[in-house]
Amino acid sequence: MFTGIVETLGKVTSVVKEQDNIHYTISSAISHELKIDQSVAHNGVCLTVVKLDENSHTVTAIQETLQKTNLQDLKEGNVVNLERCMQMNGRLDGHIVQGHVDQTAVCVKKATLEGSWEYRFSYDKGLGNVTVEKGSVCVNGISLTVVNSQDNEFSVFIIPYTFENTNLQEVEEGDLVNLEFDIIGKYVARLLNKTA
Repeated sequence: MFTGIVETLGKVTSVVKEQDNIHYTISSAISHELKIDQSVAHNGVCLTVVKLDENSHTVTAIQETLQKTNLQDLKEGNVVNLERCMQMNGRLDGHIVQGHVDQTAVCVKKATLEGSWEYRFSYDKGLGNVTVEKGSVCVNGISLTVVNSQDNEFSVFIIPYTFENTNLQEVEEGDLVNLEFDIIGKYVARLLNKTA
């Protein structure tokens, strides 16, 4: 379980394909504190640490994960958002995030405003996911508030701190991002579909 509050950034130092799996080695400020078998969100994707070195850790993404996320596009030198799992004795600063990406979205707008940034994302509404204005959504593992929600698009506004401390600064129009929709909203949507 995660909160969508990015803890630090990591840099991809190695990408190794093995059959249908890909092993990613990530260098980060928290890698030396991790343990084998620990869950860490990478761009919002919960992955298990399988190997540790002095200042890096390795995780493995299977085919199912690669098909549903933007991890398949990661290359050496790319930056990823990292978050360790939530501690049950701490504050929930973002929202409840499982680290299970629902689908990807395309950035269709990136606008610099006076002191902030607007991003607009478009996604396939055929998968049954929804957003609501002022609701929560997780973009690349970042807990954000939805504005201008439509059937298959929504916008978010980014403050300077979030822009500077996440990989959103590298997201451009046309890029894929990972989306995890609000868990409560997903259950409500499922129940409404069953009764309709």
